[in-house]
Formats: sequence, structure tokens, C-alpha cells
Amino acid sequence: MRAIISFVTACFLWVAGYSQEGTYINPVSDTVFAADPFVLYNDGLYYLYATSAGDGFKYWTSNNLSDWEEGGYAFRMTDDSWGKGSFWAPEVIRYNDKFYMVYSAAGETMYGKGMRICLAVSDKPGGPFEEIYAPLFDFGFSCIDGHIFVDSNSKPYLYFEMVGAVGEHWNNKGYLWGMIMGVELSSDLSRPLHEQKLCLYPSQEWEHPESLKARSTEGMTVFKKDSIYYMTYSGNHYADPDYGVGYAMSDRPLGMWVKSENNPILKQDKENHVTGPGHNSVVRSPDGKEWFVIYHSHANPDKPGGKRILNIDRLIFNNDGTLSVKGPTRTPQPLPSGSR
Repeated sequence: MRAIISFVTACFLWVAGYSQEGTYINPVSDTVFAADPFVLYNDGLYYLYATSAGDGFKYWTSNNLSDWEEGGYAFRMTDDSWGKGSFWAPEVIRYNDKFYMVYSAAGETMYGKGMRICLAVSDKPGGPFEEIYAPLFDFGFSCIDGHIFVDSNSKPYLYFEMVGAVGEHWNNKGYLWGMIMGVELSSDLSRPLHEQKLCLYPSQEWEHPESLKARSTEGMTVFKKDSIYYMTYSGNHYADPDYGVGYAMSDRPLGMWVKSENNPILKQDKENHVTGPGHNSVVRSPDGKEWFVIYHSHANPDKPGGKRILNIDRLIFNNDGTLSVKGPTRTPQPLPSGSR
């Protein structure tokens, strides 16, 4: 009975548009139906990018991570674009006074049509972004979910998911697979400096390493705190209710990475009717005192699939350096500290 009351109350608050002053409630928007959310904080404003359009990427802005306003297309395909479809998982960094968008798209390669990582640039975080390296590299395999991390010594690193398939997975006679790779980039971001290195692959039970649907680690975010490198990531198939978020730690950017025994730190919550919370990014509050994960979950938990909604919750650094997430929440939570 308690679970029913909690779920009904949360739905009422969301549908009624209820909010207490200084609070938010997940999902934080009833208009942003997007997947693979990434948030950049720049000059007092948050920019949200996501898998959101068949011909490119839209963006939204907010000053508190809760109230989002659509800004249109940050990147849009043209006749001259290398990518011709499957525009997925855009992320934007500010680097050397420019804004760089890393994303995956499908186009023609020397090996036939495939997914590759691409790079675009703009003078403004809202774009328009223009392709500069598409694809950024081609190691002869499909790859998605690009993420660029710039270390404190200004060295840039690229992480991505190497993907493939075994058998006729579309007929339930095989499975998809994916593993997270990493490589150091040149200072101008134009090329990898060496062959890719394996960072993470499916190995923990919650990641479904023996699944006949998808054996995958993906959607990574790398950040550093107190000399520790952290990588958050998602495991198994995006449409699976058990899709969630885990993390690993390392003492250097390319590992070796050691997964937490407490994974997943963000997982489905049947009582609150939340499934598939995953593919997160990490950002700090306006005053820099708090950390947040921004992630999607299934818009219809009864029929998990491609339609997803936007959530934010607090990322906690425990005294021993481990991570936890206060979530997934479906009740009013304080806005990020320093929000106006």
C-alpha cells in the first residue's frame, strides 16, 4: 500500500506541476523527451545536449538544472555532412576558447556503412556546430558514445564504446556487445596518439554479461577528484528495466579501472515506478559545492523503450572515496546549491 501511495503522490505532483519554492521533482521536465543527456556548465548557464533528433542534436538551457528552455538545433545535418543518420549521444566541452562537440553518427566508411565518432566545433555553446573531423578516426569497427576528458595537465583523452553483434540478434538468435575503450588525443583533438586501450567490459551480474540481448558497458563519463579518476558508465541494454549506472576507479586516465563492488549505484526502483535509469553525465552545482548526475529513465516503465525522460540527482562522495547516488528520486528535492 505504501508503494502505491508513493507512486500516486509522485504522479499527482508531476502532472499538477506542483513544486515547493527551492525544490525540483523528477522527471524535471514534461517536455524534454531525450536520451543520453549531457550537461555543460558555462558562464552561469547549463546547456543540455541529448539524442534528440534524426538529423542532428537539439539543446536546452537552464540556470538551475530543473527548468529547461529549448534553444533549437546545436548541430544539424547538411548535404555535405559525413553522418547521414543515427545521431547519438552528443557531448560538448570548452577547450582552448572553442566549444567542441563529440558525437556518434552513421556514414560510409572504407568498410561500408557504420557508426563512428565525430567531432564538430563552434564559437558558442549553443552552436551552430560544424564538422571538422568526421569521422575522427577509423579503426575498422563501429563505435558510439564518445566522451572527452581533459586532465589537469591539459592532456585530452577520448573514451568510446566499441560495439558489435553476434549472430542474428534481431531474431533473438544472438546478442549485441559493447566495451569501453580509451585513447589519448593530440592537443588539437584531431587524432588518437596510439591504439585504443580496453577500459571496461561487462563482468558484473547487473550488467547481464551472459545476456542473449546485449552484453554492454557504455555511456561513460570520466572526472577526477582528489587524485582519483572516476568513470561512471551504464550496463546492459538501454530498453532493459535493469539498465543502470555503475562506476570504476583508477589512479590514471587509461586505467587499469577497478569497478566498485557496490555497483550499480543507480538502478530501477519498482516502488517509485522508475526503470532504466542510465547513460548519465556529471556536473556541479552553480556554487560548485554539490555534484549531480543527469540521466534518462524510461518514459513508460510498463513498456521500456526508446522514449526517455530527464532526471537529476545528487552524487555523493563518501569519506572513503567511494560514490553513491541519492536516487532515483520522485519526491521534491532541494534545488542545486547556488541556484537562482
